[in-house]
Amino acid sequence: MSENTVNLNDYKQHEKDTGSADYQIALMTQRIAHLTQHLGTHVKDNSSRRGLLKLVAQRRKLLNYVKDHSEERYQKIITGLGLRR
Repeated sequence: MSENTVNLNDYKQHEKDTGSADYQIALMTQRIAHLTQHLGTHVKDNSSRRGLLKLVAQRRKLLNYVKDHSEERYQKIITGLGLRR
């Protein structure tokens, strides 16, 4: 997981930011990468798989929100995190 670690500080809008959509998307991306790696070795862990699917859906909703409000922030997030869309 070390090769695709996300620097969360790049997505903070101020020093104590933990609630902005940008930061939440970056945090979810980090958790999704960890869960994906976990499911690679623990194939039958269906509760973690369900959590992963919920995280992906929640990240998609936040990405849609950011895209509706600011196209340039959306593009920055997509390219910075290496997401497909």
